[in-house]
Amino acid sequence: MPDANANFDYHEAFARNIGWVTEAEQAALRGKRIAIAGMGGVGGVHLLTLTRLGIGAFNIADMDTFDVVNFNRQAGASMSTVGQPKAEVMARMAKDINPELDIRIFDKGVDASNLDDFLSGVDLYVDGLDFFAFKARRDTFYACHRLGVPAVTAAPLGMGTAVLSFLPGHMSFEEYFRLEGCDEDEMAVRFLLGLSPAMLQRGYLADPTRVDFNARRGPSTIAACQLCAGVTATESLKILLGRGKVLCAPWGFHFDAYRNRYIKTWRPGGNRNPIQQIGLFIARRQLKAMRQGKFARTA
Repeated sequence: MPDANANFDYHEAFARNIGWVTEAEQAALRGKRIAIAGMGGVGGVHLLTLTRLGIGAFNIADMDTFDVVNFNRQAGASMSTVGQPKAEVMARMAKDINPELDIRIFDKGVDASNLDDFLSGVDLYVDGLDFFAFKARRDTFYACHRLGVPAVTAAPLGMGTAVLSFLPGHMSFEEYFRLEGCDEDEMAVRFLLGLSPAMLQRGYLADPTRVDFNARRGPSTIAACQLCAGVTATESLKILLGRGKVLCAPWGFHFDAYRNRYIKTWRPGGNRNPIQQIGLFIARRQLKAMRQGKFARTA
C-alpha cells in the first residue's frame, strides 16, 4: 500500500498562510515548539489550529480519556474515540494534518515533578487545563515564569473568550491572580474574575443551576472553544514572530460573540486592584446565593 504521507509537502500545505505571514515567517513558525497542557475543550482545538498555522513541534499533556459528555465541545470526541486517551487521539489528528510534526506526549498530565521536562525547548506555553485544575495551572505558570517561557490563557466563557498573556519580565500569573492561601471556592472566584473583569457572559446565562461549584462542573459551548483557539493562535503568532502588539497582564481582553462586544481590560495589581476587590465581593455573594439556590438570571 502506498504511503499517503509521501504526498505531503509542508510548503504546499501551508502556502495559503503566506500573505498574512511572509515565507520567512512561515519557516520560523515551522521551527517553533509549543507546549499545551490539556487536550479537552480548548486544548484540543488549540493543537489543531496551531498545527494548521504551521507550528512544527508540540509538547502535549493530558491523563484523561474521551467520553460522550465531551461531544459538545471537544475536537477529538466522537463515537470512534470514546475511552481512548485524549493526548494520543489529538496527536494522531494533528499528525494527520502535518505528518512531519514532532509531538511529545505527556500521558500523566503535568505537575511540579515533570514541568521542567514538559517546558524544555519550548517557545510558548498555551493553557488548555480544566477551569478547576488550580494546582496544575499554578505550578505550570510558575514554571513558565521561572524559565522565561511566555504563556497564554484563553477562557471559554459563554459564547466568547477572555484572554490573558504572561510574558517574561512582566507581571506573573500569581502576582495577577493572587491565589496563594485560598480555598478552592475562593480560587474559582478569583480566577474567573481575574480572567473576565467585564463578565460579559453573565447576562445571558440561561440556567444558573447548571453551574455546580461543588461538582466542579459548568456549562460550555463549542463556539467559545473555537473563539479561544482563533484568538490564541493569533496571540501565539505575534509572540513567536515578535510583531504586532501583545497585551500582557495586567492588560487583557474579552470578546463576546453573543453580545457583539469587545472590551480591553486593565487591572493594575490584578486581583489586588480596588475595583477588582469590589467585583470579588459581589462574586462571593453570588456564589453563596447560587449554593442556596437563590441565584436569579440578570438581563
